[in-house]
Amino acid sequence: MSNARFGVVVFPGSNCDHDAYNVLKHILKQDTEFLWHKDSSIGNRNVIIVPGGFSYGDYLRCGAIARFSGIMKDIVRFADSGGIVIGICNGFQILCEAGLLPGTLLRNANLKFVCRNVTLNIENKNTIFTNSFNGNLNNQGFVIPVAHGDGNYFCDSDTLKELEDNRRVVFRYKDNPNGSIADIAGIMNAKGNVLGMMPHPERASEDLMGAHNGKYIFESVIQSLN
Repeated sequence: MSNARFGVVVFPGSNCDHDAYNVLKHILKQDTEFLWHKDSSIGNRNVIIVPGGFSYGDYLRCGAIARFSGIMKDIVRFADSGGIVIGICNGFQILCEAGLLPGTLLRNANLKFVCRNVTLNIENKNTIFTNSFNGNLNNQGFVIPVAHGDGNYFCDSDTLKELEDNRRVVFRYKDNPNGSIADIAGIMNAKGNVLGMMPHPERASEDLMGAHNGKYIFESVIQSLN
């Protein structure tokens, strides 16, 4: 039996919460619960998914209001204590706003919403988020969808050097869709327990959706807990 207990946060404006829940609960058969944004505690969950969407309508800045939701205080505590957190798309933006990841997500370089498949390279296979990937994918990359208007990752030069030097860039675009610095698609924190990524693995986790390699991110986490 798996030791993973997933919690999927639901904000006003989340639209990928049910996608993530479906993959975790019904495809990977994991203990999974929704967590309401007004909750003050994550309970007994030991993996938190902050999903994609448009939390609070993306007013002010993407993720800027969600960062102050009741649940986020406990998620920050959980992450700081070593708990596993994955932020996807808007979730990545929220984690940056909350200070759990460095940098920020700007408007796409072409100032247009982008919704299409892209190819990612795995830059670091030795993480709790990537240990289940087939080694052949490291060179070939894998196809995964993006859907965002503010996915242009940016950080200052010192932060970029720190990310690169410490192998904290987890995923990189082969065909950069948004202008992200150094083609960055996903990064992790210094402890290696918090991942933020703009592409949507929950939309690429079963053949019915046209690709299944996204599920290896979740399977990697499950494996790391067993």
